[in-house]
Amino acid sequence: MNGRGDELVFMADRDDDDDDGKNHGKPKKMRRDPMADGFGPYVTRSLHCIFFTTKLNYLLVCVPAAMYARSSGFGDGWVFTLALLAICPLAERLGFITEQLAEYTNPTVGGLLNATFGNLTEVIVSIYALRAGLLRVVQLSLLGSILSNMLLVLGCAFLFGGLSRKEQTFNAEGVMMNFGLLLLAVMGLSLPAMLHFTHTELHGTDSELALSRFSSCILLLIYIAFLYFQLVTHKHLYEEEDDDDDDDDDDDDDDEDELVLGFWGCIFWLGLATVLISLLSDYLVSTIEGASASWDFSVAFISVILLPIVGNAAEHASAVMFAMKNKMDISLGVAVGSATQIALLVIPFCVIAGWVIDQPMDLNMEVFETATLFSTVVTVAFVCQDGKSNWLKGLVLILAYLLLSASFFFHKDPDLAGRSANTTTTQFVAAAAQGSA
Repeated sequence: MNGRGDELVFMADRDDDDDDGKNHGKPKKMRRDPMADGFGPYVTRSLHCIFFTTKLNYLLVCVPAAMYARSSGFGDGWVFTLALLAICPLAERLGFITEQLAEYTNPTVGGLLNATFGNLTEVIVSIYALRAGLLRVVQLSLLGSILSNMLLVLGCAFLFGGLSRKEQTFNAEGVMMNFGLLLLAVMGLSLPAMLHFTHTELHGTDSELALSRFSSCILLLIYIAFLYFQLVTHKHLYEEEDDDDDDDDDDDDDDEDELVLGFWGCIFWLGLATVLISLLSDYLVSTIEGASASWDFSVAFISVILLPIVGNAAEHASAVMFAMKNKMDISLGVAVGSATQIALLVIPFCVIAGWVIDQPMDLNMEVFETATLFSTVVTVAFVCQDGKSNWLKGLVLILAYLLLSASFFFHKDPDLAGRSANTTTTQFVAAAAQGSA
């Protein structure tokens, strides 16, 4: 019996040959059809579940507030703050809806769905920033998302999962495969930076850009091969293992995991959340430099720390929830799988997308950023290599994230510093001209 592979009553006949008969002799758990009581009660339960089951939804009032602030000409600081707060509950609800959608699949596909839709916020923000020419913001926000997933999200999962259990276990072989791919991604990201700082480019910056585009194509091919490895040839490495000792916990989880949304209901709510996140992402990108000046925070700190924390709300909630239910393979699939997806899919996709729209997006993250990425991947790989987790490991990862946050708070990015100075000067000149008029 797969960890999250429980099916609805009307889908139970699909499990006859599930996983080469490893469910043979075990009773199948049945899911109640969400629409068994009729369409009216289903809609009522769905609305209640979407809007009234978490206190974080109080921040949804920031959605119309951000729209009003933008249309009324409020300052960039206000618009950015309201949009940032509004995205938090939307990203978390996006994760919940994906959880419901994943119940119609097996655990491996479910973890992949969580990682994919959990990264949707970062992808949307990156596309808007790419179109606006904020290439450095794209690089830093995606880097920050990897750091946040591997240190903050995974650390919280280890910590809260370990508070009620002495030790938790997971499939180390499958997780270490992710870290091997992450190290390969670090190589792809570091080569353009080394080429730049050793001044050995054959054709100047054109060489860096060409190398970045070639590396991106290779990373995309590797990710496609990894999907085939994960979903077809070696899917047993990424499935939740059954423990007889945890049968009682599994029964309790089944009660908590009751399906509330139907398949098409999940699709509808995912579409609506995506539209709202797209709108708010446009607000974030267009006001990030003004907000940086208003808050007296560097754009680098906002991009690497604040934006990813909001964007990773879905992964954060999912990973912690699964860890507290002792489903560590799925929890790591969400946290580490999301970081792998960003490194092998999202970042290369942005480079290729920049190539298409004539934006010189490259993989040169600069030395400081590349060093933080490498140290993070190595640190988390050592923590996870034994296939065991506890609360102390979680605390170590969280404190490591705080150290990185402090380093980026005091870090001055030359590219963004110059851009912010130019922006501030332009705003000052415009304000002076308006005052003279």
